[in-house]
Amino acid sequence: MEDFHPNLLGCQLTFISPEKMTACDVVFMALPTAAALEYAPKLISMGCKVIDLGAAFRLKKRNDWEAVYQHRHSAWKLAETAIYGITELHQEKIMQTKMVANPGCFASAAILGLAPLLNNKLIDLQRIIVNGLSGTAGAGAELNRAAHHPEINNNLIAYNVVDHRHTYEMEQELSLLSGENVVVHFTPTYVPISRGILNICHVFPQSKVTRDQLLEIYQLFYDASPFVKIIDTPYEENVSWQYRSYPWVSSVAGTNYCYIGLDVDEKRNRIVVFSVLDSLGKGGAQVGIENMNLMFGFDRTSGLTALGRHPA
Repeated sequence: MEDFHPNLLGCQLTFISPEKMTACDVVFMALPTAAALEYAPKLISMGCKVIDLGAAFRLKKRNDWEAVYQHRHSAWKLAETAIYGITELHQEKIMQTKMVANPGCFASAAILGLAPLLNNKLIDLQRIIVNGLSGTAGAGAELNRAAHHPEINNNLIAYNVVDHRHTYEMEQELSLLSGENVVVHFTPTYVPISRGILNICHVFPQSKVTRDQLLEIYQLFYDASPFVKIIDTPYEENVSWQYRSYPWVSSVAGTNYCYIGLDVDEKRNRIVVFSVLDSLGKGGAQVGIENMNLMFGFDRTSGLTALGRHPA
């Protein structure tokens, strides 16, 4: 393990075969999809609570899941009961469930960034555009050309530019919020950083709205959400370019926080929402811990309040 994760030097971790595992309180599954489908029902039957860090149980439409992941879903009854692990939207259900499907990183950033607008029915539901910028850790540990340093350094690499699998998670959760079918146009791009997500969301309001009005709506929506921070910094006077009003990826590196900033182009009737999170933190493992805290009645923030490193 230390060969792959040198930061764990001296931790003396021990491992067992899954076949030798006995019942325990909670299991975090970080498995390929086929293995997750095999083990999740077994773990639930043993009395374990399960948090799946993969994508096996995220979607509620079986045909969509099987088409996107090109695999027959052999545990669909469990998928129907699993709770999608966006704590800001499903806290009560997460507290009562035995099975949580951890959300995708791009999906988390988009859903958190857009949820207040959908909840208040403020935008055109068929014209939601999300451009996702991701660090290379989002590609996983496999060696591939796009994440190879000589290729990604000083470069931007778009991939799966239409019908990306996280689009289905965005549409599912935002449709639940709005009560109507939502269409999301999502395109991701790898950028030359290790970790972090910046989603730039372009949406079109149904009626005129100001930045201050939206900030008030966002603050109210996330008032009880300890891990979502709204950047409400006012515009600077007499500067040639504005940037302090929008979140930086480095602000959330290594954390379970999502920072959201926004602006309104009143001339062209467009809202721009910026949502940043750590793809391995609030977009991955750390939100898994947050889900566990809720499932077991612990303080939701336990072990998760460290702030971002700057500079990262």
